[in-house]
Parts: sequence; C-alpha cells; structure tokens
Amino acid sequence: MTAMPIVLTGRLRQGEVGAWPVVGGLVAITIVFSTLNDRFLSPENLTNLALQMAATGTIALGVIMVLLLGEIDLSAGSVSGLCATVMTIAHVKQGWNALLAILLALAAGAAIGLLHGLMLTKLRMPSFVVTLAGLMGWLGLLLYLLRQGGTINLPFNGFISGLSDTWLPGRLSWALVLALAGAYAAISVLARRARLAAGLPVAPAWQAPVLSGGLAVVLGAAVAVMSADRGVPLLLVLFGALVVLLDLMLRHTTFGRHLYAVGGNAEAARRAGINVTRIRILAFVLASTLAAAGGVLAASRLSAVNQGSGGSDILLMAIATAVIGGTSLFGGRGRAYAALLGVLVIQSITNGMFLLSVDSSVRFMVTAAVLALAVAIDSLARRGAAR
Repeated sequence: MTAMPIVLTGRLRQGEVGAWPVVGGLVAITIVFSTLNDRFLSPENLTNLALQMAATGTIALGVIMVLLLGEIDLSAGSVSGLCATVMTIAHVKQGWNALLAILLALAAGAAIGLLHGLMLTKLRMPSFVVTLAGLMGWLGLLLYLLRQGGTINLPFNGFISGLSDTWLPGRLSWALVLALAGAYAAISVLARRARLAAGLPVAPAWQAPVLSGGLAVVLGAAVAVMSADRGVPLLLVLFGALVVLLDLMLRHTTFGRHLYAVGGNAEAARRAGINVTRIRILAFVLASTLAAAGGVLAASRLSAVNQGSGGSDILLMAIATAVIGGTSLFGGRGRAYAALLGVLVIQSITNGMFLLSVDSSVRFMVTAAVLALAVAIDSLARRGAAR
C-alpha cells in the first residue's frame, strides 16, 4: 500500500512531476465551472468541448515535436491556415477528390517543414527567426490565394465537412474503450517483461492492471456522457488516434529516442553517433505536417476557409497547450499526451468562461496565469533534477 507514495516521492525528488499538476488543475477547473454553471458538465456542452479540442490539439502535437528539441515554431498557425486553403482550393475550385486534396494539404505542410528544417540546420538560422519569417510569409501567401473572394465554402454534405459531423455508434464507442484499455495493459506487460529481461528497473506488477482499469473508467465515463447527446465525435477519435500513435513513436522507435537525446544534449547526441541534422529536419517536417492536419480539421468544423484561418490566437493556444500539458520549453522532456491534457485545460477554461459570459480579456489573463504557472513548475522540476 505504501509503494505508490514512495514511487511518486522519488520521481518528484528527481524533478519528474509528470501529469499530476495538469490533472489537479483539470479537477479544480471542473469543480469551479460546474459550481458556477450547471450546464458545464451537460452532455451537449462536453460534446461541443470534444469537438473544439481536435484542431488546436493536433497543431499542439506538432509544436511538441520542436519543443522536445528545445526549439520553437511560430509558424504553426499560418501553416495550418495556408494548407487548409490549398486543400479547399484544390477540392472546390479545381475539382480534386476530397482525399487527394487532404493529401495535398499534408504534403504542402511537409514541404514547408522541410524548408524550415533546412534553413535551421544548413543556414544555421535560429528557429525563432525561421518560423517568425514563416508566420508572416505563409500568412501573406494565404491572403494572396484568397484575395478574390476572401472566403471559400466547402460542400456542406461533402467528405471534408462530414469529418466534423460524424458520430460513432454506441457499440463501436464501447468496443474502442475496451480495445484501448486492453491494448494499454498488453503494452505495459510486454514493456515490463522486456525491461526485466534487460535487467532494468521496472514498475510494480500491480501498476499495469490498475492504470488500465483507470483508463477504462475514464474513457467509459466520457463515452457515457457523450452518448447521452449525439455520441462520440469522429474528430475526437482522429485526434486521440494521433496522440496514441505519436506517443508510441516517441517512446518505442529509434527516431523518438534520438529526438529526446538531441533535445536533452545535442552535442552529446552527436558524439554518440546520432545524426542531429536529420533529427531536427524530421522534427520540423512532422511539426508542419501536423499543423496542416490541424488546419484540415479546423476547416472541416467551419465548412470553410477564410482570411482568418490559422490566425487569431490559434498559435498562442497551441504553444500554451503543449507547455501546460507538461512539455518542457528547454527540450528533452515531454509526451504526446501533453497535447491532450493541455488542450483539455485550455478549452475547459475557454468553454467555462463562455458559458459565464466572461469577457475575452479575462480569459486571456486567466490563460496567461495558467501558462506562467506551468512554466514555473517546469523550471522548478528542472532545478530539482539538477540537484
């Protein structure tokens, strides 16, 4: 019974606070807003909250890739808007098939990321300058492409718009819950056996079934609530799938391990034989591709693109989402799940204040305070790890 506190205390002493501050913040946000407005936890509002998470969360996943290197990407918002515009023009104006238009948008995002990565590694330009130039340049290209009409509407009943208006059947939703919980338990057991075989320290045997059971309860509660409204939205499933895939990639592939190594200490990684230039370029390619995917999801939700696509506070919210979720600004530490946790915090604050009719100025100040607190916790964690 005392194993869990001992494990947590040891991790905290090493500077590994994990997701506990974010989870605690989510609980506090839920209690406050549900007390002030009984509609906050209603099935309809929580379903809308799930829809709002997908686009920003997907862009934040890309931001996490460059933050793990200790770099920054200020162009993510502009890239998302530009690639969504390219997709919409190809589909609506040029008559491309919807899937081909989406692939074109993702390819455009990858090409932009490749350009950013080459400018960073070959020209030795700071990522701040590279992506700041990208923010302005890609926004200018977006405005140029939309100069005649300003807005292009997607077919209302088309495939792209249907992504945000598709809901999973109840049985399929429950099957996904069981599959995810079972897969998590299986992966945990296999990973534990592999570590034992390699003579590495392992977590207690009870941890895997307890965590998988907790995951099943949380996911089951979410499905039950959303099923009381329209059901589980496909957008949320797509975002969740991206989170799981990227987390597996970061933790169980050579690229993921090298990404953490370069972010932790680039010179040490180079001396260990890691191709630092290749890792940095791939990270920026992945970041811009995910920004493009976020733009596609945002266009699907609005059924249109316009001169404001990818603008407003999307970039700032994506960066805040990654940092609040637990990704270190100093590189080398973070998980893909940071996007899910961070976007839950950001969107819950936004949604709760909207229900209370709070002015947007207050929302920005509250979000800024939460972001500052997250960075402070990260700084304290690094100081603890150094000691």
